[in-house]
Amino acid sequence: MAQMSPKLLIPESFQVSRDDMMGQFSLIWELIKTPLIVPLLNLCVYVCLAMSLMLFMERVYMGIVIILVKLFWKKPQKRYKYEPIQDDEELGSSNFPVVLVQIPMFNEKEVYKISIGAACGLSWPADRLVIQVLDDSTDPAIKMLVEQECQSWASKGINVTYQIRENRTGYKAGALKEGLKRSYVKHCEYVAIIDADFRPDPDFLRRSIPFLAHNPDIALVQARWRFVNADECLLTRMQEMSLDYHFTVEQEVGSATHAFFGFNGTAGIWRIAAINEAGGWKDRTTVEDMDLAVRASLRGWKFVYLGNLQVKSELPSTFKAFRFQQHRWSCGPANLFRKMVWEIIQNKKVKFWKKVYVIYSFFFVRKIIAHMVTFSFYCVVLPLTILVTEVKVPIWGAVYIPSVITILNSVGTPRSIHLLFYWILFENVMSLHRTKATLIGLLEAGRANEWVVTEKLGDAVKKAAEASKNKTNAKAYRRFRFKFTDRLNTLELGFAAFLFLCGCYDFVHGKNNYFVYLFLQTITFFITGIGYVGTII
Repeated sequence: MAQMSPKLLIPESFQVSRDDMMGQFSLIWELIKTPLIVPLLNLCVYVCLAMSLMLFMERVYMGIVIILVKLFWKKPQKRYKYEPIQDDEELGSSNFPVVLVQIPMFNEKEVYKISIGAACGLSWPADRLVIQVLDDSTDPAIKMLVEQECQSWASKGINVTYQIRENRTGYKAGALKEGLKRSYVKHCEYVAIIDADFRPDPDFLRRSIPFLAHNPDIALVQARWRFVNADECLLTRMQEMSLDYHFTVEQEVGSATHAFFGFNGTAGIWRIAAINEAGGWKDRTTVEDMDLAVRASLRGWKFVYLGNLQVKSELPSTFKAFRFQQHRWSCGPANLFRKMVWEIIQNKKVKFWKKVYVIYSFFFVRKIIAHMVTFSFYCVVLPLTILVTEVKVPIWGAVYIPSVITILNSVGTPRSIHLLFYWILFENVMSLHRTKATLIGLLEAGRANEWVVTEKLGDAVKKAAEASKNKTNAKAYRRFRFKFTDRLNTLELGFAAFLFLCGCYDFVHGKNNYFVYLFLQTITFFITGIGYVGTII
C-alpha cells in the first residue's frame, strides 16, 4: 500500500488557516520588532548595565574598605573605651549593670530549650540578670512545655519570667515592646535579644556590655552569627556563603566607617534608653530590627559590631522556610526605605556622607538594586536578547562584571569557594522571589506586612532519621513526609521552561554560547521547581 502523505490527514482548510495564522504572526512580529521591541529591549539592557555597574562599584568599594579595616583600622576594643567588668568583693554584684534578656518565640517546639538554657547559663550575677521568655505560641501544648521549662530554671534560682499576650499584635515587635512595659524592667539598663534558635556562650554579656557601660554614645553591640547546621545540606551551605559576606564585609565596614549597620534582630545588646529615645519598637514593617536601628542612628547613636563575638544559630533547612524568610528579608527593607527615605534626607543630626551611605549604599544598592539586577538581567533580559538578535549585550556586562562581583562575594566563606558556581545559579533562582518581594515592599502591596515565622527544626531531623532507621516512633515524625505535589513550585518551573526554550534557540542559532549558562540555570530552576532542595525531601 502506498505511503500516505501526512497532509492528506489534515483538512486543506485547516492547513490554509494555519499557514495564514503563522504568516500573520510573522508579519505582526516584523512590524513591531524594529520600532517597539528592539528599542524597549535596548533600554532594558542599558538599565541593567547601569544597575550592574552600581553593584560592581559598591562591591569594589566594600572590598577596598574591608582590606583597609583589617590592615590599618583599630579593633573595637581600641577605637572605644573598653574595660572588662571585674568581680569586686567589696561592691559585690552591684558593680554589674542590670541586664534584661528577651527571648521572643512562637510555637518553637524543637528549639525552645536551647535559647532558654543558654540565657540561663550566661556568666552574669543572678541578681543582676532578668530573663523574659515572650511566648506568642498558639499551640497550648507548646505553651505548657515552654512554661514548664521556665519554671524548672526558676526553681534553680534563675530570675526567668514567662510572658504571654492575648493576641499577636505587632508580631515580634509587639512582643518586645510589651516586654519592655513590665514594671521590673525599669531597673534594667540594657536588653539582650536572643531568638529561640540562638545559643550565646556564657561570656556573651561580659564581652559585650563593657562597650555600652563605658561609652554612653553607643546604643547597640551586635555579635556575629555562627551556624551550627551549615553542613546539613547544600541549601544551608548556600545560605552560609551569603550571610558570611554580610557579616564579614557589610557589617564590619558599616561599623568601622559610619558606626552604623542594620541590627540583625538577635544576638545583639541594646541600651534601653536609646530604644526609648528612638521611639521604641514599631511594627509598620516586617523588619522591626532595621527600623529601630535606622531611627536610633538618625538620633546620633553609634553601633559596634564584634566579629569575634559569635553566637551559634540555626539556618532554615527546608526550601519553604527559606523562601518565607527571604520574602520577609527582601520585602521589609524595601518597604522601610519607602517610608523613611524622606525622613533620612530631612534629618539634621547626622552628617551628609552618612546620609548618602544609608540611602544609597545601605538601602538602594544592597536592598533593592542587588535583587532586581540579578533577576532582571540574567534571568529575563539576557535570555530575551538571544531571541531578538538585533540587541547586543557587551561581554563586560554579561561576563566580566558579574564574575568580579561573584568573586568578591565569596571572600566571606573561603571554605566554600568550590561551591561558588552552584551558589551563583541558586542565587539567580532566589532573586526571582527577592525581586517580587522587593516590588511588593516598594509598592506596599498585599503581602507587604506578611509575617511567617521561620521554621526551626533543631535536632528533629536527626531524630527523624534515627526513628526511620530504627523503625520506631514513626508517627511522631510523620510531618516530615511530603507529597510530591506539595513540593511543586510553578513559578520556578515556568522560568525553567522559558530559559530552556531560549537555550535551545541559542544552541541552534546563537553565536555567544549562552546556551551553556541557560541550560545550567534551567536545571537549577527545575530542581527548585520540583522542591528537591533542602533537608526534608
